[in-house]
Amino acid sequence: MTGADLRLSVARTLDRCSVLGPGRRAVLWVQGCPLRCRGCVAAETLPFTDGPGLPVTELVDRMAGLAGIEGITISGGEPFAQAAALVALLDGLRAKRPELSAMAYSGFRIETLRRGTPAQRDLLDRLDLLVDGPYVASLHADLRWRGSSNQRLHRLSPRYADLPADPDTGAGIEFSVGLDGSLSWAGVPAVPGFREELERRVEARGFALRTTADPPDRPEPPDRHGRPDPHDPGPHRPGRPVGAPSTEVPRHGGRHTEGGGQ
Repeated sequence: MTGADLRLSVARTLDRCSVLGPGRRAVLWVQGCPLRCRGCVAAETLPFTDGPGLPVTELVDRMAGLAGIEGITISGGEPFAQAAALVALLDGLRAKRPELSAMAYSGFRIETLRRGTPAQRDLLDRLDLLVDGPYVASLHADLRWRGSSNQRLHRLSPRYADLPADPDTGAGIEFSVGLDGSLSWAGVPAVPGFREELERRVEARGFALRTTADPPDRPEPPDRHGRPDPHDPGPHRPGRPVGAPSTEVPRHGGRHTEGGGQ
């Protein structure tokens, strides 16, 4: 399959965000993750879908046309489960906008990804920054772009070699309100249980919540999508990282729109 034929299963996109990486960035959340973290804030992005997905060329054209961004951050879902399509996406973006940087989240540790498929290694080669490791609820911490203290920020290119290590504190949460009254949020919560408490409070004020899908009870079998071995994420097995959650909160009685993912 050529780059022009590749499609990507996408949960959500955000044109501009300043809490998920350096500067102002476009964010892409992929759909589908083989891991299951206790306390995952974006459970609706976990199931793999059988739909056709979005053409990579369409995503390239859309993101290349965004003004005022420093780069793109890829979260999910598990980006390295769709590595080949993301390689084509980043190559296409840099052909049009060579100044853009690339950052990604993965529930797998970098040591596992380096033993992964050729496409997974190719994706690593195209990243400037990687946050790796599963989200571990018992290790939750208020860290820059990370949800638990086992997760690591890797500088993979010279571009951010001088990124200061301190202050290593959370970047906060950003909220967006759609024209239909829907509310979405992006960022890494500083405290555990943020999403549950947010949803409890908005429901108490007469809003109705809808998300894309409920997560399945069990992970899908490994290797259907060229994923790394889900049994080898490193010393912490629980699953995937907290990275970039969102919840759509339509007004009660209004048109219900679907939520995005991490």
